[in-house]
Amino acid sequence: MKFDLVSTDSGSKARAGVITTDHGQIHTPIFMPVGTVATVKGVFHRDLKEQVQAEIILGNTYHLYLRPGLDVLKAAGGLHKFSSWDRPILTDSGGFQVFSLAENRKLTAEGCTFRSHIDGSKHMFTPENVMDIQRVIGADIIMAFDECPPGTATFDYAKKSLDLTQQWLERCVKRFDETEGLYGYSQTLFPIVQGCVYPELRIKAAEHAAALDREGYAIGGLAVGEPVDQMYEMIEVVNEVLPQTKPRYLMGVGTPVNILEAISRGVDMFDCVMPTRNGRNGMLFTSEGIINIRNLKWKDDFSPIDSNGMAFVDHDYTKAYLRHLFISDEMLGAQIASMHNLAFYLWLVKEARKHILEGDFAQWKAIMVPKLATRL
Repeated sequence: MKFDLVSTDSGSKARAGVITTDHGQIHTPIFMPVGTVATVKGVFHRDLKEQVQAEIILGNTYHLYLRPGLDVLKAAGGLHKFSSWDRPILTDSGGFQVFSLAENRKLTAEGCTFRSHIDGSKHMFTPENVMDIQRVIGADIIMAFDECPPGTATFDYAKKSLDLTQQWLERCVKRFDETEGLYGYSQTLFPIVQGCVYPELRIKAAEHAAALDREGYAIGGLAVGEPVDQMYEMIEVVNEVLPQTKPRYLMGVGTPVNILEAISRGVDMFDCVMPTRNGRNGMLFTSEGIINIRNLKWKDDFSPIDSNGMAFVDHDYTKAYLRHLFISDEMLGAQIASMHNLAFYLWLVKEARKHILEGDFAQWKAIMVPKLATRL
């Protein structure tokens, strides 16, 4: 993987770059639709390419390991071939999912034992086998195995957690470097910087990760219960340490406003389930603000879903029709809303990139943030 830093905004830390992988280029800043179990819910891959204009999607190691399982993925030739997606893929390590199973997992220095949420069967993730699993899945960018503490964790808990994450990271790097990809293309390992909301822990984690000299870095453990101002502060702290010449990926964040604020602080890559999850529940993100399409006010609004949108659903369907689908519990409503939201998120990061290149990102962001937070 290669990263070329193209431009930095003069009024902020925002950056525009290009990541080159064996499955294609990614123009940053970028948003990655979440395809947890080898599918972005309700959206055809054709539409992800042509309408959403996704350049990379995300898969989840924990879920793919359980279903369809490694035997199926390996026999298929990896996740790209299994799911018929020929552009880049990133996989998270499964750590967040495993540690969210609080009552069904046990943590030790060796790794984490857990019970499947599907059938209760017992499994173990270690830094070594998580690298092996992600080799089988075959994503272009893979994540180190880490513990993700809650945003409200005490300093002592966060410190012990970080010590474990750093031990695991070194084991991940060793295993990754002594193995090869299985399908004839290269893979890249990103360390994950943890440390909760404590600057000294975040600095320690970022310095440790940077010293390992990988091709990119992830910032984890944010948007997990801490106040948003602390999230922004931790991004600033970490990005002061991470190398300028490598991409930074903020995991699992977030709202359109969160994304613009993080871009302004030097983040390059994002993922979040919010566009599809909220879309399935009738929340639309638009360039003018947030719409709850179930509200009565849209019952006889025959204007397009989003006249500024870049997907066909934005112009072919009206707000009144989409509201009708939701009120009638028609699955097409969730599909339309999901595609719209994903296309909007990709439009937002493309607009951010354009303004970074034009040198007026900070001014544009100041106009957009209040709009994006408005409830219509």
